[in-house]
Amino acid sequence: MNEIKCPNCGTMFTVDETGYADLVKQVRDAEFSRELHEREELMAREREAAVKLARQEVAGKAREEAAAQEARIAELTAKLEASAREMELARQQAGAQERERAQEQRAELERKVAELTVTLDQQKAAQTAAVQHERDTLTAKLREQEQASELAQERAVAQMRAERDEARAQLASEQAVRASEKRQLEAAHALELEQAHKTSEALIRYKDEEIERLRDMKARLSTKMVGESLEQHCETEFNRIRMTAFPHAYFEKDNDASEGTKGDYIFRETDEAGNEVVSIMFEMKNENDTTATKHKNEDFFKKLDHDRTQKKCEYAVLVSLLEPESELYNAGIVDVSYRYPKMYVIRPQFFIPIITLVRNAALNALAYKQELELVRQQNVDVTHFEEKLLKFQDGFARNFDLASRKFQTAIDEIDKTITHLQKTKEALLSSDRNLRLANDKAQDLSIKKLTRGNKTMKVAFEEARASAAKDDGADDSVASVTE
Repeated sequence: MNEIKCPNCGTMFTVDETGYADLVKQVRDAEFSRELHEREELMAREREAAVKLARQEVAGKAREEAAAQEARIAELTAKLEASAREMELARQQAGAQERERAQEQRAELERKVAELTVTLDQQKAAQTAAVQHERDTLTAKLREQEQASELAQERAVAQMRAERDEARAQLASEQAVRASEKRQLEAAHALELEQAHKTSEALIRYKDEEIERLRDMKARLSTKMVGESLEQHCETEFNRIRMTAFPHAYFEKDNDASEGTKGDYIFRETDEAGNEVVSIMFEMKNENDTTATKHKNEDFFKKLDHDRTQKKCEYAVLVSLLEPESELYNAGIVDVSYRYPKMYVIRPQFFIPIITLVRNAALNALAYKQELELVRQQNVDVTHFEEKLLKFQDGFARNFDLASRKFQTAIDEIDKTITHLQKTKEALLSSDRNLRLANDKAQDLSIKKLTRGNKTMKVAFEEARASAAKDDGADDSVASVTE
């Protein structure tokens, strides 16, 4: 641990080796940066001074060289003028000789010109023959290249024609296949329409027969038995395929009336890990044709939604034979989520299909539910982590604040102690000075100084000395007698 004093407030604080090393590194880096900046500025100034000095030296040398060149030019000009005068004089003296020599040189030049003309004509003839030969060679090569290019173009055209014929043949084959497939699809579609028409007619006949059967059965049953027969029908339909289609499903009557009401049946299915896949609250409603008070399906929506919410089911399904003349409910599965969330109304023949549809949709969403649950768990973990982190930060800040206040208190107490000790030190030093002065005064005290100017004390001290001397003489006498 190292103690460091703050240069601003003078407070002493302690840092560990790592913090001390960091502070030293910061100081060294700052000092190094400052020294580097100062050296860069110094070098820049020195460089500017050197450049200025070099420029001055170059300018001086240039001026000196210019003066020397001017002097040299003047000297050469004088020599040139003297030489010109001498040449003029010599030209006049040697005019005749020069004319003769010029004639000889002219004849020699004419002879050389004639030789060069003959040589040039020969070179021109040779160059013309070479150029003509090269031209013939290039013309032959050009013809060969044109023939090769025409042959390549003919081959490319032939290949393109062959590819075009092949593409046309392939296109015709594909068109024939498409036409055949179209005829097959039309035939299949006509067959499907015919089968659908037959199935629709068979379904209509089945519905009519079922309606007649149900009306006949309702006529023979009481109101309670009518409702129970619908429940038994749904339970029987489910139990027929329970082990094959829903091996992990629960479908039982709702016997829990602790919330005031209860539904008819609850369907729950779980996966192999025990996680819930889908849950449905079922309500079965039926009545005789001869019943005086006719109910509507909407009369049971609120109770069904309440039961679904209380039993924590995801979907609510009303299996109803009410409103037998309604085209809306007779069309199939009716979604009434616009009234209550995730609620459907069906006829008994759609009991298994609605379970299958809802269950398949839930299975498709199961992976997303698992991911959502995982993300929710991760969010919970992150939330807990953030809470723990915030709690740690609060505790650390509180402890740091307490430690800081305690540290400041200790520093204040140390300052007070230092002030008290400083005062004690000053008091001890003052006491030491006073004792030293008293000692000096005591050492400086003597009989002579005490009796100076005091005759009475002087006489008394002299008498005391005389008396002491007499006593010493008497003692000496006694001592001699004794001996």
